Amino acid sequence: MTVKIDKKIVKCQVVSEEQENAQPAAVEQGEAQPGQQAVVHDSNIVHLTEKLERPEFLLGSTYKIKTPLSEHALYVTINDIVLNQGTANELRRPFEIFINSKNMDHFQWIVALTRIISAVFRKGGDVTFLVEELHSVFDPRGGYFKKGGKYMPSLVAEIGDAIERHMRMIGLLKNDELDEHQKQLIEKKRSEYAAAADEAATGAGDSFPEGAQLCAKCSTKAVIKMDGCMTCLSCGDSKCG
Repeated sequence: MTVKIDKKIVKCQVVSEEQENAQPAAVEQGEAQPGQQAVVHDSNIVHLTEKLERPEFLLGSTYKIKTPLSEHALYVTINDIVLNQGTANELRRPFEIFINSKNMDHFQWIVALTRIISAVFRKGGDVTFLVEELHSVFDPRGGYFKKGGKYMPSLVAEIGDAIERHMRMIGLLKNDELDEHQKQLIEKKRSEYAAAADEAATGAGDSFPEGAQLCAKCSTKAVIKMDGCMTCLSCGDSKCG
């Protein structure tokens, strides 16, 4: 049956199968005449999701990224939305991300990346997978070491590192802390290595670092790799001259 629409459509809604099945039943009961739209009450429908709109105020944190690839730093800003505020189920989760820099070389793909990540944040669900995906991006020209000695395979991976730090800060990711035994073992190994390095540098000790190779010049097992070059800690002989 064809229905002519004379008025302007201001609102539309997708009719579910339950509503379509309810309309013939309403006609049979006399609630609506043929050719007229039956009014279906959805009081018994339970909605498991809610429409989430951007509030006027969001909490945010900014992270500075300074790489040897550029003289200008990148500033990554992540804004969070607080769900169920003031209740026992209060949860803070990322909602959008912005990246700003004076360097315009990467402007196009950075804008595209931030829009995609923001869309994933707003979609909801488990968004922690983004960290692993960004960490797996490698620069074909090679990575670099950031401050503190941590290796970064690419600029995208360091953006993922900033997102990971933020997720750990808001509690979305748990910190992988070492137990007491592991902490003591690491501290012991660091102390032994530092003591051996001090003795080798000052000449106070007779032993050299474990794993040192035999020197062809002084026949002492004291050759180690320093600054990318095999050097003898006993006589100073070096492959690099």
